[in-house]
Amino acid sequence: MRTEVVTTLKRQAPEILNQLEKDREPILITQHGVPSAYLVDVETFETLRNRSSLAHRFSEDRERDHRPDY
Repeated sequence: MRTEVVTTLKRQAPEILNQLEKDREPILITQHGVPSAYLVDVETFETLRNRSSLAHRFSEDRERDHRPDY
């Protein structure tokens, strides 16, 4: 995984975003040497969001199915 400091992101945003779209490899953004964010392409983000939503719904369904009926 690639790592960039936030100042590089500020100075080279268009190039970094073009590379991100091409490679689809997440980029770890650091501030003062500390991880602060991940930068991911739109398609990857939407896929992760959809998977998370499905997992959440599955978890709710399982919880509902295991509740006792009173």
